[in-house]
Amino acid sequence: MKASAFVYPWDVNGDPGAAEFIAGLGVRQATLASAYHSTRALTPRHPRHRIVTAEHAAVLYPADDRWNGRTLRPYAAGDWAPGDAYGEAAAALADAGLEVHTWVVLAHNSRLGADRPDTSVVNAYGDRYPWAPCIAQPATRAYLVDLAAEAAVRPGAHGTELESLGWYGLQHLHAHDKTAGVGLGDAGQYLMSLCFCPTCREGYEAQGGLDADELAAAVRESLEPLWRGAPDDGGWTGVEKLLGEEKAAATRAWRDERARTLQEEAIAAVRAAAPDGFQVLLHADPVTYHVGANVGVDPAHILSVADGVVVPCTGGTGLLTPFAEQGREGAVIAANFTVVSGMGGSPGTLAADAARAEELGATELRLYHAGLGSDADLEAVRSVLGGS
Repeated sequence: MKASAFVYPWDVNGDPGAAEFIAGLGVRQATLASAYHSTRALTPRHPRHRIVTAEHAAVLYPADDRWNGRTLRPYAAGDWAPGDAYGEAAAALADAGLEVHTWVVLAHNSRLGADRPDTSVVNAYGDRYPWAPCIAQPATRAYLVDLAAEAAVRPGAHGTELESLGWYGLQHLHAHDKTAGVGLGDAGQYLMSLCFCPTCREGYEAQGGLDADELAAAVRESLEPLWRGAPDDGGWTGVEKLLGEEKAAATRAWRDERARTLQEEAIAAVRAAAPDGFQVLLHADPVTYHVGANVGVDPAHILSVADGVVVPCTGGTGLLTPFAEQGREGAVIAANFTVVSGMGGSPGTLAADAARAEELGATELRLYHAGLGSDADLEAVRSVLGGS
C-alpha cells in the first residue's frame, strides 16, 4: 500500500538532510502541515533545535489578500515557521522525490477563541471552549471554508488532508489538563460538547422545536449522575438514556446537518481552487456524533463528496469497516497509525497492523509522525516499508 508520513515544516527547514531521510523511510508521500494548531513539538534530529513551540494556531505560509478587511482571518506564524515555511519545506520534500500533500487543521484554534470568545462552543453550563470554534455560526463557517481552500491548494501540492472539519468539543488536551477526575464516556462527552451559543440555541428551536433553556437544563440534569460517579453507559443509547430519545435526536439532527453542509462547502471550495486531479481527503470517524480532529461523518455521504478518508487506527482498525463497506470504487481509505512509541504508537507491530488494515479495506497508510519519532521508531518503519 502507498504510505505517507506526516511532517511539520520545522522538521525540514534548516536541516539539509531531513527530506532525504524522510524519503528513505520508504514512504512515497509527505503530508505537510500548512495550517496547524498550537503545539510543542520535539525535533530529535534537527541540527539547530530540539523543541519547537508553536504558540498559536497559524497558517505556515503568507496568507493572500482574500482576507483584507475581514474580522475573522488566519493568524501568521511566529519565529517557529517564518515566511513561507510550508513552501520551503514542500520544495525540499519534492526534490527528494516525495509527492507532497497539504495537512490543514481547521476548527481547532485557541487563539481565535481567546481573541473572539463569541466564536467558541459554549456548553450547557455556560463554559466556553476557546479551542473549539462553533461551526454553526455563519461567519465562522465562511472563515473555515476560505481557509480550507487557501491552505489546501498550495503551489505544487497534489492533494490535501482536512483535519477537524466538523465539531470540536470537550475532548481536547488543553494546557496542563486536569479534566480526568470524572470518567466521561461517549455519552458524557457528547453532552458536554453540545453547543449553546446564540446560533445553536436558535438552531435547536428552528430544527427540532426545542427550547434552548429547557434543553440546557435537561443536559445539566442528565449529567448529574456522572458527576456523582455513576458509570457512563457510552454510545448513542447512553445519550438517549440520559437525555431522552426525542431531545437526543433533535440535537443530533442539528449538529449533523451543520457539520455535513460545512464539509460539502469546504470540499467544494477546495475543488474550485485546485487543479484537475487534486485529491481531497478528510480525517474522519464513522460515527456522526463524535467530535475532535477526526470528525464524525456519515460514511456514505462523505465518500460521495470527498475522494476518501484518513481513519485513526492506533487503537484498533475497526473504524475502517464502515467506510470500506460502502464499496465506493477508487475511494481512498487510509489507515492512520501512530509510529511514535512515546506517544502510544507501536512501530514494531506496523507490518501486522498494516496487513490487518488492508484486510479490512484500507487502501493506503498514514504514519504519524516522521518528525516526532526516534531513530529506533523510524528504523522499524523503514524495515517494514523497505526504505533505504
